[in-house]
Amino acid sequence: MRYVSTRGGARPLAFDDVLLAGLAPDGGLYVPREWPRLTAAQIADLAGRSYAEITFRVLRPFVGNAIRADDLEALVADAYAGFGHEAVAPLKQLGPNDFLLELFHGPTLAFKDYALQVVGRLFDHVLRKKGARVTIVGATSGDTGSAAIEACRDREAIDIFIMHPRGRTSEVQRRQMTTVLSPNVHNIALKGTFDDCQDLLKAMFADVAFRDRFALSAVNSINWARVAVQVAYYVASAVALGAPRRRVAFTVPTGNFGNIFAAHAARRMGLPVASLVVASNRNDILWRTIAKGDMSLSEVEPSLSPSMDIQVSSNFERLLFELWGRRGKATAALMTRFRAERRAEIPPARLAALRAGFAAGRCSDEETIETIRRVHQRTGELLDPHGAVAVHVAGIARGRRDVPMVALACAHPAKFPDAVERATGIRPALPARLADLHERRERVSVLPNDLRAVEDFVAARARMR
Repeated sequence: MRYVSTRGGARPLAFDDVLLAGLAPDGGLYVPREWPRLTAAQIADLAGRSYAEITFRVLRPFVGNAIRADDLEALVADAYAGFGHEAVAPLKQLGPNDFLLELFHGPTLAFKDYALQVVGRLFDHVLRKKGARVTIVGATSGDTGSAAIEACRDREAIDIFIMHPRGRTSEVQRRQMTTVLSPNVHNIALKGTFDDCQDLLKAMFADVAFRDRFALSAVNSINWARVAVQVAYYVASAVALGAPRRRVAFTVPTGNFGNIFAAHAARRMGLPVASLVVASNRNDILWRTIAKGDMSLSEVEPSLSPSMDIQVSSNFERLLFELWGRRGKATAALMTRFRAERRAEIPPARLAALRAGFAAGRCSDEETIETIRRVHQRTGELLDPHGAVAVHVAGIARGRRDVPMVALACAHPAKFPDAVERATGIRPALPARLADLHERRERVSVLPNDLRAVEDFVAARARMR
């Protein structure tokens, strides 16, 4: 299995090199040169297997010969051994053919754990084999940071630096990052938005001398390994609902487009997906792009679902690469124009192809609160605001009633207690292992939205010289 850049200017790499590289040197994102396929028989054979075994079987073709099969299988099994639910990613039924996929049973109570617990172990394995070390830099709108820190804390061959937008995460999200005092963990509260954090991340990778000096790598969903691991929970839930004999639809609360691109990857592999629905909050560039063909930037607005408060969805470039016939130069020109002019035009034929593969809806803060309240009254389930966005949009986008619709619940409700309490009168408690989170000491550095300041901070603390 080889990987190519969406911008066509980087040489193809194997999986282990893509893992360590993160972003391609031409500024593009790595994607498989060819999509691996799962036959109907292979999908059917996954029925009744453990989540770890399904993940291994889905991930194996993406890894190719870069990691021995027995090593990969053991690594994946270890990653999920400590999750808080026997099913790891359980399905709950909310109504007739309406389901909720719970993706918050990992150590930091968010869906990012499902990929990053594996990715952290992949880093360890590959770095040991190569006798190397890396400096991981990441940008988070809330959940990626804590999941990445949990996966990489105390690992000798890794230093990790995570930027989050100051004052724009929930207190629980922030504390899950800033109370980890491991010497290889460094938190940066950036004076800006998540898009600013993400722009600085890409600028650091574009600074070739800096990137090479500190062996930069990424854990954001710009790193293909993360997306590849996430494919597994779409396959697992679809199989539980009858695939390959039965098609399944998914509604995904979407910010950076990595999670729903993993669903698209599952579809490209052969999973019978009836529809993929992008669920946006008030930061609705993806909804506007799909519904109206309006791919134009506006200001990021704080919402009750802060992990989705994004205007520049990095992983959308991977889909644009597909829509533009996998022509790297054309994708590079489009992205350059988009960043320069703050908008880009999607021609009618390509927009039609986009709409053939994806539907979209959006959800206001008021609708988010109402959805949390309504679902709790009807089912007893507590939704976090991001899951509520998905459930609301799933109801709008519902197609055939005989097709199961799965909405993704991507965070534990206790990560957003204020919104849940406002909707239901119930303040959800953190699990016992995090019960003292609000009493733990924090360590965080506040930095300006300035590349030099962030690079100087990394250079002063990274153990690679």
